[in-house]
Amino acid sequence: MRISEKTLYRAVIGGLLSVYALSAFAHDGVHMEVMGFADGFAHPFSGLDHILAMVAIGLWAAQNKRAALWVLPVCFPLMMVAGAVFARSGYPLPLFESGIASSLAVLGLLIAFAVKMPLWSATLIVSVFGALHGYAHGIEISTKLSIVNAGAGFVAATLILHVSGLGLSWFATSSRMKTILRLSGFGIALIGAYWLTI
Repeated sequence: MRISEKTLYRAVIGGLLSVYALSAFAHDGVHMEVMGFADGFAHPFSGLDHILAMVAIGLWAAQNKRAALWVLPVCFPLMMVAGAVFARSGYPLPLFESGIASSLAVLGLLIAFAVKMPLWSATLIVSVFGALHGYAHGIEISTKLSIVNAGAGFVAATLILHVSGLGLSWFATSSRMKTILRLSGFGIALIGAYWLTI
């Protein structure tokens, strides 16, 4: 079953408008003592930064095609876990919030200009951004038990958001829809650039 361009267009616009009702950041620095899988799963959807970054990974992976279609969406959550473990180890990571805002700016521009890179360089970029997002979530969870349960939820939600980005690109077969998705990249980049200034 094919989805019409008008329906996809409305879904993209409606989705973007709906996430603006959410808080800007999925991680607010508040330590959560006990979190289960469901809490971890819901947490990434509570912040526009995480939603946009995860969907952007899927969009950019689809633009790169071939192995990037699965390597980038798998690499990000793996490095997110590594970043969370690093945070739990107690090592400070200055300016990680700026790094997360930068991830939106960079990913948005990569989508807007449909930049295709060698797999190794695309994987490196995604790995750094994944580690930054993981660090932010890792510092919020206080107990070892929670980081396992909630971490599994984080990863599951992240994969769903990646697949959403891949799906948007897959349905955008016409030049008009591809242009709309590239314009959304500029929007993501502008949001990231704005967050860098505040």
